[in-house]
Amino acid sequence: MDRLIEKLAELDQQLFLFLNGINSPIWDTIFHAISGKLIWVPLYLFLAYKLWQLYGTRVFIYVALLLGLMITLSDFVASGIFKPFFERLRPCYEPSLEGLVHNPFGCGGRYGFVSSHASNSFAVAGFLWLAFRKLNTKYGYLFIWAIVVAYSRVYLGVHYPADILVGGIIGLLSALFVYWLLTLLLRKLVNKK
Repeated sequence: MDRLIEKLAELDQQLFLFLNGINSPIWDTIFHAISGKLIWVPLYLFLAYKLWQLYGTRVFIYVALLLGLMITLSDFVASGIFKPFFERLRPCYEPSLEGLVHNPFGCGGRYGFVSSHASNSFAVAGFLWLAFRKLNTKYGYLFIWAIVVAYSRVYLGVHYPADILVGGIIGLLSALFVYWLLTLLLRKLVNKK
């Protein structure tokens, strides 16, 4: 089993070096912006407006609270449980990769398994896709957004591909759990009428 884990870690590191090695000054700027929060405010506002249109003011307040719970949950599992438990160094701190990692904007915290960016973006994408699917509209682009945000972390040298893969899974599980809570809440609200 240890040999398998070592082999997977080695493959993860090789994939990281390949993906992180494709860089340029223009992409540095673009992926730094993508990895930030402010650039996405217009998207968040648009999606909040669509949720409000879909559910109305009363339910929208509950949905907003549930979204907050979901982000807190996915972020806590990623940063509060996984990172301190596994203590896997970020690639930019890994001594064996010194001089090989393209890390244009700093490294962040010491440990990187799993990516909170990936966890949170996949949680949002999964929850909103579930919430909007009954509209028969194409909100699948939210997963493309989540993938691009997650990839930006590899590009910037702060996460391995496995960090974002497992982070994405945690985010999707958080989305499923919170969406399930929303369906329970909606049933209660309908039964009260």
